[in-house]
Amino acid sequence: MTEPNEATFDIVILGGGSGGYAAALRAAQLDLSVALIEKAELGGTCLHRGCIPTKALLHAAEIADQTRDSEHFGVKAELVGIDMSGVNSYKDGVVGRLYKGLQGLVKAAKVTFVAGEGRLVGKDTVEVDGKRYTGRNVILATGSYSRSLPGLEIDGQRVITSEHALKLDRVPSSAIVLGGGVIGVEFASVWKSFGVDVTIIEALPRLVAAEDEESSKALERAFRKRKIDFKVGKRFEKVEHTDSGVRVTVEGGDTVEAELLLVAVGRGPTTANLGYEEQGVKMDRGFVITDERLRTSVPNVYAVGDIVPGLQLAHRGFQQGIFVAEEIAGRNPAVIDENGIPRVTYSDPELASVGLTEAKAREQYGADKISTYNYNLGGNGKSQILRTAGFVKLVRVNDGPVVGVHMVGARVGELVGEAQLIFNWEAYPAEVAQLVHAHPTQGEALGEAHLALAGKPLHAHA
Repeated sequence: MTEPNEATFDIVILGGGSGGYAAALRAAQLDLSVALIEKAELGGTCLHRGCIPTKALLHAAEIADQTRDSEHFGVKAELVGIDMSGVNSYKDGVVGRLYKGLQGLVKAAKVTFVAGEGRLVGKDTVEVDGKRYTGRNVILATGSYSRSLPGLEIDGQRVITSEHALKLDRVPSSAIVLGGGVIGVEFASVWKSFGVDVTIIEALPRLVAAEDEESSKALERAFRKRKIDFKVGKRFEKVEHTDSGVRVTVEGGDTVEAELLLVAVGRGPTTANLGYEEQGVKMDRGFVITDERLRTSVPNVYAVGDIVPGLQLAHRGFQQGIFVAEEIAGRNPAVIDENGIPRVTYSDPELASVGLTEAKAREQYGADKISTYNYNLGGNGKSQILRTAGFVKLVRVNDGPVVGVHMVGARVGELVGEAQLIFNWEAYPAEVAQLVHAHPTQGEALGEAHLALAGKPLHAHA
């Protein structure tokens, strides 16, 4: 029997990354029929070429540093070297297990998974290899790609992106990282732990410039201590190949040489040649424009994840996918507050935040309406045990709620769950100060910061 050339579903989803598969699974729970189309692997960039493998490398880097510093804890150990085949085997094993689990979830949910490159050929239709999938609703979730700069050619050997960096079978002797955002500083952190001579080049005035300025400065101090070199406020001009690697010239004529150059200047939306504009979807510089309910300019067509302007974070896309599935099912979900989405940079030290930076809070509410408090982790028992330095910084509206939480230190990413509850529930410092935090934990630092801002500091100077 010949397979029909067209199939109809409640929802057709183009893209099987964090946003796409979350929408598919939630829609299936709500008894909607779903076709999920993905040109590569289910799970997308995050699972296969981004969040998960990168964090596996960062954990291997942490183990290397702990081994190198083990005598501080009375443990005699020696770091003989980094076996990249072993590191990659560990990394790929983590990815493989999660991938298998995700495939099982999609299959169990009875989602129709379509492997192939899809294109929007009608306002309600996606075509894959000549077969058309029609949806009463369509969700665009095609993700992002590693950007480069005009005239900067990626060769995959000496000039690489993060995707190439995750597949390296060796530890380079030296590396230049072009871009001091999240991806750039995470790879710089990994490579330094692996023994690489690293230099970061950033055009903006500071590293991780989207974060609160105090967090950026703390990271820069920590990187100096780790002997990670960086040049901020320096624009890239050109790269040349040398006998041993690359030579990068920056604004002002300074040059840096290394074995390879990692281009980490951000990610662009994957929307080109997919038929979006032809079907009337409003675009801006490659991004899909939506309203707060993630509706595009075309009725019953939605967009989620990295193709929608805003934070390019897997968990943002994941939550947007759930939101759109519930919206289509008539559940009228609450609009997602972009400021309430937690942000984590998994370098050493980690940076974690939610809400407004101090600068943005002063701009939004007025400088005289904002108070801040910075609780140093030196007063936290668990942080002393971990031998980490950093702080918890709170930004609040005077006589009002906490509107920003910013943290620096080892493992502070694990604290951002409570921080986002504080922000999203518009908690006052005195309300958080009533909560009991287990001892000894770094979570106590959040409690102590709120105690201080509520006017009753204990393990801190008034």
